[in-house]
Amino acid sequence: MAQGSSQPPPHRVAVIVDEGTNPFEVGVATELFGLPRPELGLAGPLYEVTVCAPAREVRMNHGFFTLTGVPGLEAVDGADTLVVPGRPDNVVPRAEAVLEAIRRTHARGARVVSFCTGTFALAEAGLLDGRRATTHWRWAELFRQLHPKVLLEPDVLFVDEGDLLTASGSAAALDLGLHIWRRDHGAELANAVSRRLVFASHRDGGQRQFVERPVPDVPDESLGPLLAWAQERLGEPLTVADLAARAAVSPATLHRRFRVQLGTTPLGWLTGERVALACRLIERGEERLDVVAARSGLGSAANLRARVRRETGLSPSAYRRRFGPTPGEEVGT
Repeated sequence: MAQGSSQPPPHRVAVIVDEGTNPFEVGVATELFGLPRPELGLAGPLYEVTVCAPAREVRMNHGFFTLTGVPGLEAVDGADTLVVPGRPDNVVPRAEAVLEAIRRTHARGARVVSFCTGTFALAEAGLLDGRRATTHWRWAELFRQLHPKVLLEPDVLFVDEGDLLTASGSAAALDLGLHIWRRDHGAELANAVSRRLVFASHRDGGQRQFVERPVPDVPDESLGPLLAWAQERLGEPLTVADLAARAAVSPATLHRRFRVQLGTTPLGWLTGERVALACRLIERGEERLDVVAARSGLGSAANLRARVRRETGLSPSAYRRRFGPTPGEEVGT
């Protein structure tokens, strides 16, 4: 949806809090979809959030919080999207009432999203057999044992199957949430939300999860200044060698720092930023694909089409119809 165009009613998001739910992931859902965002300059909220639970009192992970005074599971029946956070105990089955709420939400065509080990709940509900999904690497082997019919991808940040979306870990829930913002409302608004979160605006779902690794004796220098420099020059023929020269390190050292700090490669980050810029240019009304490709550094219209479709699932023309300005609308650059 382009800024300034007629707004639809808020997209309704329900978040199920079950016994032992991780509070961080509940916070991610409410932060991403529940807070007012006056910085977007919109007429009203794009999402509204309802937190619900299967009991009047629910103890969250390790008893840090007890949730009371929220609606029961009937609240999921009005949701357009259902979010199912994870919990650390993944051997004990979820309550049947929770599984039934998940099933009926999906059956009527709503979107179902899991964060971290919330994927176990979706699998227990029978939604994931024969479908792609991910979960936290630490519980991947247990997940395979319990749910062998699910096509588990244990190394990625998140998986988008259209109606079913799964994030690998607690922090990856932020990546998936911003991906949902991009999918629903375009790159421009998703970037604005990421800036408020002070979080990386774009990490592709196919990037590998962080895994255990030794902590270096001396921390690597921040990539922040280099990333800011590169973001101002995306339309130029930047290469990984150029980035390494700017950072005054070898390409191998730069590659290692990107892996440690961003979970991706320098080329993967550069391509992702160029695609995000291309999407913003399309949203702002640029119709000439060769111009978008040149200004974003993607080179050719053919490469632009392939990259935008891979990231958004839409062709550039379909992306423009969905997120571009309406006829007669003035959009700032």
